[in-house]
Amino acid sequence: MKYIIFIEPKPETPHFFSRFKLPRLGTILLATILKQYGYKTKVFVEEIAPIDWSEIKKADIVCISTLTATAIRAYYLAKKIREMNILVVMGGPHVTFLPEEALSFADFVVKGEGEVAILELLEALEGKRAFSKVKGLSWQENKKFYHNEVSPFISNLDELPHSDFSLIHGWHKGIKGLVKKIIPVQTSRGCPYNCKFCSVTQMFGRKIRYRSVEHVINELKQYDDHHYHIFFYDDNFIADPKKAESLLLAIKDEGFSFSWSTQVRVDIARYPKLLSLAKETHCDGFYIGFESVNPESLVEMNKRQSVKDIIRAISEINKCQFHIHGMFIFGLDKDTQTVIDNTVQFALKHKIGSVQFAILTPLPGTPVYEEMSKNKRLLSHNWSLYDGLHIVFSPQNFSPYALQKAVIKAHRTFYSLKNTIKRLLNKKFLSTQISLYALKLTYKWQRENKDFLKWLKDLDVLAIKEA
Repeated sequence: MKYIIFIEPKPETPHFFSRFKLPRLGTILLATILKQYGYKTKVFVEEIAPIDWSEIKKADIVCISTLTATAIRAYYLAKKIREMNILVVMGGPHVTFLPEEALSFADFVVKGEGEVAILELLEALEGKRAFSKVKGLSWQENKKFYHNEVSPFISNLDELPHSDFSLIHGWHKGIKGLVKKIIPVQTSRGCPYNCKFCSVTQMFGRKIRYRSVEHVINELKQYDDHHYHIFFYDDNFIADPKKAESLLLAIKDEGFSFSWSTQVRVDIARYPKLLSLAKETHCDGFYIGFESVNPESLVEMNKRQSVKDIIRAISEINKCQFHIHGMFIFGLDKDTQTVIDNTVQFALKHKIGSVQFAILTPLPGTPVYEEMSKNKRLLSHNWSLYDGLHIVFSPQNFSPYALQKAVIKAHRTFYSLKNTIKRLLNKKFLSTQISLYALKLTYKWQRENKDFLKWLKDLDVLAIKEA
């Protein structure tokens, strides 16, 4: 087992971040670790560059990591590669929660964090340990499934190396953003919150584990150039405000010239010092999961924030002139057409720089999925539709088609030419660029999903007839 290839499949439908083809860090980190152990490794991220099948033929093992939205593509690739008599291992959130489904296409599934498991699996394949002793491993033998206990979470993230992006096929020292090259960096894993629609806590736990400031700074030194933009992948960069402050102070002391952005909760408004440090260290903006401006929906999803918190966060961040990318979810049981209309007007009124209006998606591993599956509300198990852009369940206060059309209309209203021109006249140039891109993407999505929209419309007609 000398040559190991990793693949990150592409989603079938363009999405808001399709222009910024950032790789997830899991496969790159595993490839980096195995390289340090003497293996030859390569990573194919399909959104960055096509798979070189001549390289696949040389591989001893191909590891495929998949989200739910890319699972269909992942299974297609796994089947094709197995037909080439190459061993296939699958990992990632989707197969962690549905390993037996994945084993119809792969030889092994690694559940949860894979850094320890991948090394143990290689030992097993080389006859140095039993498969039953590989943490997080699932496999099938004589038509029987075997599932080992998932590996404990890695407590000391400093034990992990810095991601070697040069292992990515087609990587050219960064992903081209609107202006700069974007580099993803993660400083922590886990989330203390437990939103019903999110699989992060099930995958990485509620206890946050951090890399040390020194470990992160050493990685960032590679990108001390104003041509780079660092995107911190943390699910909540300020979950521990003191740790965030320590890191930002260190970045300030280093005098790094790159810009950066990250994901935060509305809590950041409570910490003016963090906002000040963010400004001093060239932060461009924040990605914030506001999720809803309907108090009942916030309670329903267990978001643990109020509309008042949202307004305060927007106000404080706008005062500092950061760009805000606000993320909202439509389709909860307490949502109505009025809620959607009010959300769009709220985003315009409070001058949110850019938005995503996603449809509630019942991802395997989440409480929402378990509830909807139990109550037979799922309309489809075509995993490629589980991307936040397509409705895949029966909503409470809409027909499926009506909710889908409402979300399309919400995007078209927020990103209308009239509102785009207003952003331009107000010299909000980043918001203007994003607005033009998002409006174009909305119309493109409609064109490419005519069959899906017709299917939803037919469901409406069928429901009326049955009634």
